[in-house]
Amino acid sequence: MDDRLLRIGDHGHYPLKETMGILDTVQGVISRRVLLNFRIDPEALERVLPKPFKPKLYKGVGIGGVCMIRFKELRPKFLPKWLGLRSENAAHRIAVQWEQDGNLCEGVYIPRRDTNSIFNSVLGGRVFPGIFNRSTFDVDEQNDNVCVSIVRRDGGNEITFRGRVADEMPKSSVFPSLDDAANFFSLGATGYSATKTANHYHGMDLDCITWSIHPMVVDTAESCFFGDLERFPQGTAEVDCALLMNDVDHQWHSRPDLYLDSTRSCLTTKRQTG
Repeated sequence: MDDRLLRIGDHGHYPLKETMGILDTVQGVISRRVLLNFRIDPEALERVLPKPFKPKLYKGVGIGGVCMIRFKELRPKFLPKWLGLRSENAAHRIAVQWEQDGNLCEGVYIPRRDTNSIFNSVLGGRVFPGIFNRSTFDVDEQNDNVCVSIVRRDGGNEITFRGRVADEMPKSSVFPSLDDAANFFSLGATGYSATKTANHYHGMDLDCITWSIHPMVVDTAESCFFGDLERFPQGTAEVDCALLMNDVDHQWHSRPDLYLDSTRSCLTTKRQTG
């Protein structure tokens, strides 16, 4: 592994003045988090990513997916639990690496976020990082079964997922064990997403205070993003596995904004001019 690799989630949190948001720390409980994962041809994935983000490979393949989360008690750190909000959210994620101010960093690039929360859709990208699309969520959870359907405001289906808790990872998965999958995704705690300004990215860091994870059997998995044949031609993006987390105490921390530097070969925390 490159000795310059910086797992930026391991190096503390930047002071508020260096981040875009008024809210530096938001905390709450993830009552349910499904990670639906695809294994993706690296060349196809690299064409989708904005430069200089590059796919972070696992056993020669790229990894992307959708994180489907239900939050409860979500609030700024200084507020009591009873003032916290509840919402359904989803984020498309791609495991990436990038050059940043002389270091090789890793995390996830987020091309799209969805939410059923007016609060998130209005204030995202303004008060806290991340631009959210307002969508309709239809969720059914019974025992160990989870069904999630996300419909965009234009009426199109963004996500359809149906799965159930399993005893082990699917044999077809690129991850040989649950521990291998958990270790890979734990390094994707820092996410950067595009803003309304070209070559400018907002960042957030997910700190899971408690951590438990279970494999799932995937019965149905449809993604408008990863299923787009113009973006990912037939056979270049295939469902790999799904993972389930429940009742996770967590905090979100703002990360420094990133900008494409003047050489257009790396990212920097220094705002570019001209």
